[in-house]
Amino acid sequence: MSRDRPFWHSAQRALPLHVIRDRICAITNSSDLPLSVPTAIEQRRSVRHFNPDPIAEDVLQHLIELSVMAPTSWNLQPVRMIVVRGDARRAQLAEACYYQPQVKEAPVSFVFAIEIGSWRANMDAVIQIATDAGAWTPEYVENYRKFATGSQESLGDRLREFDTKDALIVATHLALAAESLGLGSCFMNGYDEAKVKAVIGAAERDDIGVSLVMPIGSPSQRGGNPGRLPLSQTVFAETFDSPWKSA
Repeated sequence: MSRDRPFWHSAQRALPLHVIRDRICAITNSSDLPLSVPTAIEQRRSVRHFNPDPIAEDVLQHLIELSVMAPTSWNLQPVRMIVVRGDARRAQLAEACYYQPQVKEAPVSFVFAIEIGSWRANMDAVIQIATDAGAWTPEYVENYRKFATGSQESLGDRLREFDTKDALIVATHLALAAESLGLGSCFMNGYDEAKVKAVIGAAERDDIGVSLVMPIGSPSQRGGNPGRLPLSQTVFAETFDSPWKSA
Protein backbone atom coordinates (compact mmCIF):
# COMPACT_ATOMS: atom_id res chain seq x y z
CA MET A 1 0.00 0.00 0.00
CA SER A 2 1.36 3.41 -0.90
CA ARG A 3 2.15 5.70 2.01
CA ASP A 4 1.83 8.73 -0.26
CA ARG A 5 -1.98 8.69 -0.22
CA PRO A 6 -4.63 7.94 2.39
CA PHE A 7 -5.41 4.22 2.76
CA TRP A 8 -8.91 4.71 1.39
CA HIS A 9 -7.54 5.77 -2.00
CA SER A 10 -6.83 3.24 -4.71
CA ALA A 11 -4.02 3.78 -7.19
CA GLN A 12 -6.43 5.40 -9.65
CA ARG A 13 -9.29 7.01 -7.74
CA ALA A 14 -10.80 7.58 -4.31
CA LEU A 15 -12.76 4.66 -2.94
CA PRO A 16 -16.53 5.10 -2.44
CA LEU A 17 -17.63 6.30 1.00
CA HIS A 18 -19.34 3.01 1.87
CA VAL A 19 -16.10 1.12 1.16
CA ILE A 20 -14.16 3.50 3.42
CA ARG A 21 -16.72 3.00 6.18
CA ASP A 22 -16.69 -0.80 5.82
CA ARG A 23 -12.93 -0.92 6.05
CA ILE A 24 -12.80 1.27 9.14
CA CYS A 25 -15.48 -0.87 10.77
CA ALA A 26 -13.53 -4.03 9.95
CA ILE A 27 -10.32 -2.58 11.40
CA THR A 28 -11.97 -1.34 14.59
CA ASN A 29 -14.49 -4.20 15.05
CA SER A 30 -17.44 -1.84 15.26
CA SER A 31 -20.40 -1.26 12.98
CA ASP A 32 -21.01 2.23 14.38
CA LEU A 33 -17.79 3.81 13.18
CA PRO A 34 -16.66 6.26 12.11
CA LEU A 35 -18.59 8.56 14.42
CA SER A 36 -19.85 11.90 13.17
CA VAL A 37 -17.93 14.97 14.29
CA PRO A 38 -20.68 16.13 16.72
CA THR A 39 -20.91 12.65 18.24
CA ALA A 40 -17.13 12.40 18.63
CA ILE A 41 -17.08 15.79 20.37
CA GLU A 42 -19.91 14.85 22.73
CA GLN A 43 -18.52 11.40 23.49
CA ARG A 44 -14.83 12.15 23.94
CA ARG A 45 -13.32 11.95 27.45
CA SER A 46 -9.74 12.10 28.65
CA VAL A 47 -8.53 8.52 28.89
CA ARG A 48 -5.96 7.69 31.55
CA HIS A 49 -5.86 3.91 31.23
CA PHE A 50 -5.43 2.01 27.98
CA ASN A 51 -5.45 -1.55 26.73
CA PRO A 52 -2.10 -2.64 25.27
CA ASP A 53 -3.65 -3.54 21.90
CA PRO A 54 -1.57 -2.09 19.04
CA ILE A 55 -3.13 0.36 16.60
CA ALA A 56 -3.30 -1.07 13.09
CA GLU A 57 -0.90 0.57 10.66
CA ASP A 58 -3.70 1.70 8.36
CA VAL A 59 -5.58 3.31 11.23
CA LEU A 60 -2.45 5.05 12.48
CA GLN A 61 -1.67 6.37 9.01
CA HIS A 62 -5.26 7.58 8.69
CA LEU A 63 -5.02 9.44 11.99
CA ILE A 64 -1.78 11.12 10.97
CA GLU A 65 -3.16 12.23 7.62
CA LEU A 66 -6.30 13.66 9.21
CA SER A 67 -4.24 15.49 11.84
CA VAL A 68 -1.96 17.28 9.40
CA MET A 69 -5.01 18.61 7.57
CA ALA A 70 -5.50 21.01 10.49
CA PRO A 71 -5.06 24.70 9.68
CA THR A 72 -2.00 26.60 10.83
CA SER A 73 -1.18 30.29 10.80
CA TRP A 74 -0.50 31.32 7.18
CA ASN A 75 -0.42 27.57 6.37
CA LEU A 76 3.25 27.59 7.39
CA GLN A 77 2.93 24.28 9.27
CA PRO A 78 5.48 24.60 12.09
CA VAL A 79 4.10 21.57 13.94
CA ARG A 80 6.14 18.37 14.13
CA MET A 81 4.43 15.18 15.31
CA ILE A 82 6.74 12.54 16.75
CA VAL A 83 5.10 9.11 16.93
CA VAL A 84 6.47 7.13 19.87
CA ARG A 85 5.73 3.38 19.77
CA GLY A 86 8.84 1.44 20.79
CA ASP A 87 8.77 -0.05 24.29
CA ALA A 88 12.03 1.51 25.42
CA ARG A 89 11.21 4.99 24.13
CA ARG A 90 7.68 4.82 25.54
CA ALA A 91 9.18 4.06 28.94
CA GLN A 92 11.52 7.02 28.59
CA LEU A 93 8.63 9.25 27.59
CA ALA A 94 6.58 8.04 30.56
CA GLU A 95 9.45 9.03 32.86
CA ALA A 96 9.61 12.46 31.20
CA CYS A 97 5.85 12.76 31.87
CA TYR A 98 6.30 12.07 35.59
CA TYR A 99 5.37 8.39 35.18
CA GLN A 100 1.74 9.11 34.35
CA PRO A 101 0.13 5.75 33.49
CA GLN A 102 -1.50 6.72 30.20
CA VAL A 103 1.87 7.19 28.46
CA LYS A 104 3.17 3.85 29.73
CA GLU A 105 -0.03 1.95 28.84
CA ALA A 106 -1.02 3.45 25.47
CA PRO A 107 0.48 1.69 22.44
CA VAL A 108 1.23 5.03 20.77
CA SER A 109 1.98 8.49 22.09
CA PHE A 110 2.24 11.58 19.93
CA VAL A 111 4.62 14.33 20.94
CA PHE A 112 3.50 17.62 19.41
CA ALA A 113 6.60 19.70 18.91
CA ILE A 114 7.11 22.98 17.09
CA GLU A 115 10.04 23.98 14.92
CA ILE A 116 10.28 27.65 15.76
CA GLY A 117 11.26 29.84 12.81
CA SER A 118 10.88 27.02 10.29
CA TRP A 119 8.64 29.26 8.18
CA ARG A 120 11.73 30.81 6.59
CA ALA A 121 12.91 27.48 5.18
CA ASN A 122 9.42 26.16 4.38
CA MET A 123 7.64 29.10 2.79
CA ASP A 124 8.76 28.36 -0.77
CA ALA A 125 7.65 24.72 -0.48
CA VAL A 126 4.29 25.77 0.99
CA ILE A 127 3.75 28.15 -1.92
CA GLN A 128 4.77 25.54 -4.50
CA ILE A 129 2.44 22.89 -3.10
CA ALA A 130 -0.50 25.30 -2.98
CA THR A 131 0.24 26.57 -6.49
CA ASP A 132 0.55 23.07 -7.93
CA ALA A 133 -2.79 22.19 -6.33
CA GLY A 134 -4.41 25.16 -8.03
CA ALA A 135 -5.39 26.65 -4.68
CA TRP A 136 -3.32 29.84 -4.94
CA THR A 137 -3.03 32.24 -7.86
CA PRO A 138 0.14 34.20 -8.70
CA GLU A 139 -1.56 37.34 -7.39
CA TYR A 140 -2.39 35.63 -4.11
CA VAL A 141 1.15 34.30 -3.77
CA GLU A 142 2.61 37.78 -4.23
CA ASN A 143 0.49 39.16 -1.40
CA TYR A 144 0.91 36.06 0.71
CA ARG A 145 4.69 36.20 0.62
CA LYS A 146 4.71 39.85 1.66
CA PHE A 147 2.13 39.68 4.42
CA ALA A 148 3.05 36.27 5.83
CA THR A 149 6.69 37.30 6.08
CA GLY A 150 5.78 40.56 7.75
CA SER A 151 3.47 38.83 10.19
CA GLN A 152 5.99 36.19 11.24
CA GLU A 153 8.85 38.67 11.60
CA SER A 154 6.72 41.03 13.68
CA LEU A 155 6.07 38.37 16.31
CA GLY A 156 9.62 38.30 17.62
CA ASP A 157 9.77 36.26 20.82
CA ARG A 158 6.03 35.56 20.56
CA LEU A 159 6.58 33.24 17.60
CA ARG A 160 6.76 30.25 19.95
CA GLU A 161 3.38 31.21 21.42
CA PHE A 162 1.77 31.34 17.98
CA ASP A 163 3.37 28.08 16.86
CA THR A 164 2.10 26.44 20.05
CA LYS A 165 -1.44 27.53 19.19
CA ASP A 166 -1.05 25.77 15.85
CA ALA A 167 0.14 22.60 17.62
CA LEU A 168 -2.94 22.58 19.83
CA ILE A 169 -5.19 22.84 16.78
CA VAL A 170 -3.43 19.86 15.17
CA ALA A 171 -3.69 17.89 18.42
CA THR A 172 -7.42 18.57 18.62
CA HIS A 173 -7.85 17.18 15.11
CA LEU A 174 -6.01 14.02 16.21
CA ALA A 175 -8.11 13.61 19.36
CA LEU A 176 -11.40 13.89 17.48
CA ALA A 177 -10.21 11.68 14.62
CA ALA A 178 -9.16 9.04 17.15
CA GLU A 179 -12.50 9.26 18.94
CA SER A 180 -14.36 8.87 15.67
CA LEU A 181 -12.54 5.57 15.13
CA GLY A 182 -13.24 4.21 18.60
CA LEU A 183 -9.89 5.16 20.13
CA GLY A 184 -9.23 7.24 23.22
CA SER A 185 -6.81 10.09 23.85
CA CYS A 186 -5.54 12.37 26.57
CA PHE A 187 -4.24 15.93 26.26
CA MET A 188 -1.14 16.06 28.48
CA ASN A 189 0.62 19.21 29.57
CA GLY A 190 2.44 17.63 32.49
CA TYR A 191 6.01 16.80 31.42
CA ASP A 192 9.62 17.87 31.73
CA GLU A 193 10.26 19.56 28.40
CA ALA A 194 14.02 18.98 28.44
CA LYS A 195 13.52 15.27 29.07
CA VAL A 196 10.85 14.98 26.36
CA LYS A 197 13.18 16.71 23.90
CA ALA A 198 15.89 14.19 24.77
CA VAL A 199 13.48 11.31 24.15
CA ILE A 200 12.60 12.61 20.67
CA GLY A 201 16.21 13.37 19.73
CA ALA A 202 16.04 17.15 19.99
CA ALA A 203 17.93 17.78 23.22
CA GLU A 204 20.42 20.17 21.62
CA ARG A 205 17.97 22.07 19.44
CA ASP A 206 16.90 25.43 20.81
CA ASP A 207 14.49 25.88 17.89
CA ILE A 208 12.36 22.93 19.03
CA GLY A 209 9.66 23.34 21.66
CA VAL A 210 7.27 20.76 23.08
CA SER A 211 3.63 21.83 23.09
CA LEU A 212 1.75 18.70 24.10
CA VAL A 213 1.94 14.95 24.59
CA MET A 214 -1.05 12.82 23.55
CA PRO A 215 -1.29 9.05 24.12
CA ILE A 216 -3.71 7.22 21.79
CA GLY A 217 -5.18 3.75 22.12
CA SER A 218 -8.11 1.57 23.07
CA PRO A 219 -9.46 2.73 26.45
CA SER A 220 -9.54 0.20 29.29
CA GLN A 221 -11.47 2.73 31.34
CA ARG A 222 -13.56 5.67 30.20
CA GLY A 223 -14.90 8.20 32.67
CA GLY A 224 -18.33 9.74 32.67
CA ASN A 225 -19.21 13.27 31.65
CA PRO A 226 -18.15 15.56 34.55
CA GLY A 227 -20.33 18.39 33.25
CA ARG A 228 -19.52 22.00 32.47
CA LEU A 229 -20.17 25.36 34.09
CA PRO A 230 -23.34 27.13 32.89
CA LEU A 231 -23.02 28.81 29.50
CA SER A 232 -24.02 32.06 31.17
CA GLN A 233 -20.76 31.89 33.12
CA THR A 234 -18.41 31.02 30.26
CA VAL A 235 -20.04 32.44 27.10
CA PHE A 236 -20.93 36.08 26.42
CA ALA A 237 -22.81 38.02 23.77
CA GLU A 238 -20.58 40.76 22.38
CA THR A 239 -19.07 41.87 25.75
CA PHE A 240 -18.32 40.44 29.19
CA ASP A 241 -21.25 42.24 30.77
CA SER A 242 -23.74 40.32 28.62
CA PRO A 243 -23.91 36.60 29.57
CA TRP A 244 -25.09 34.25 26.83
CA LYS A 245 -28.76 33.36 26.98
CA SER A 246 -29.47 29.92 25.58
CA ALA A 247 -32.37 29.60 23.15
